[in-house]
Amino acid sequence: MIKVVEPGLLSSIQDNGRRGHQESGIIISGVMDTFSLRIANMLVGNPEDEAGLEITLTGPTIEFLEDQLIAICGADFSATIDDQPAPLWRPVAVKKGSTLHMKFSKVGCRGVIAVGGGFDIPKVLGSKSTYLRANIGGFKGRSLEKEDIIQSGERSSQSERIFKSVINHPVKWSVSNAYTHNVYDRSVMRVIPGKQYHDFTEESRNCFFEQDYKISKQSDRMGFRLDGDNLECGLNGDMLSEGVAFGTIQVPADGQPIILLADRQTLGGYPKIGQIASVDLPALIQKKPGEAIRFEEISIQDAQNLFKQREKEWQELKQMINIKLEGLDG
Repeated sequence: MIKVVEPGLLSSIQDNGRRGHQESGIIISGVMDTFSLRIANMLVGNPEDEAGLEITLTGPTIEFLEDQLIAICGADFSATIDDQPAPLWRPVAVKKGSTLHMKFSKVGCRGVIAVGGGFDIPKVLGSKSTYLRANIGGFKGRSLEKEDIIQSGERSSQSERIFKSVINHPVKWSVSNAYTHNVYDRSVMRVIPGKQYHDFTEESRNCFFEQDYKISKQSDRMGFRLDGDNLECGLNGDMLSEGVAFGTIQVPADGQPIILLADRQTLGGYPKIGQIASVDLPALIQKKPGEAIRFEEISIQDAQNLFKQREKEWQELKQMINIKLEGLDG
């Protein structure tokens, strides 16, 4: 059980999303950084898709009303527990009455906190994710507020074993910086040309891959608006709306691209110039407003190969984490 002392800028409960309902107009939503959520859950003995607390730019202050096992992954919010530095990317046991305090993110934009047993909140349409615009799911359908108290679920046998070990003997290891840098340390996003790519002028296609774009302050979980030179599309009249995905890059009439993110709409009616490769999405969502990104063209085959390589690396990382967790004294 946790109590929210201060909620931070935007803190909400998110899992892997609400799938299977887009035909009814219900968006997928879900966590922005799936990589961090998978690892954080694994570190506390949860299923990979258990819901965690997603935090953005400025983190919350949380009081623990019972002993708890947590893992903090993603951006660095200079977290402390009872004024002592709280390590990232490892399981951490927190005693009842302790306070976790998180500041403005000094590296990255979004973080995830997983708790052993997850959060004991009901699923809505198969997911605990918070759909903020529709007040669906999560904790009362909204972002966290001061004085909120959230129940945690029952820890699994694996989670309980990790907790009993770590409470007496804090671990010294964490997920390697070399591995996380490989995932996050990118400003060049690899892009597959979109369905309407060749409807843009040649000058615009060249410009798209040659210029830097800044992420606008008018960005949120629905999409990143980009500031740069205008792109021109030769399509006349309205397009039929089509399905869109996490990382789809649309270009509305003003010529400024928008990258669709977790809270994207189910359909899009603007020309799609590209699709960001899934392996680069964790790096993308860690960019702050005002930071610059560039695009690099790749083929669908290249994107598939990158995905396969990332999943291979993930399986190797899982094996290493499991070895470390199994070596703990329960």
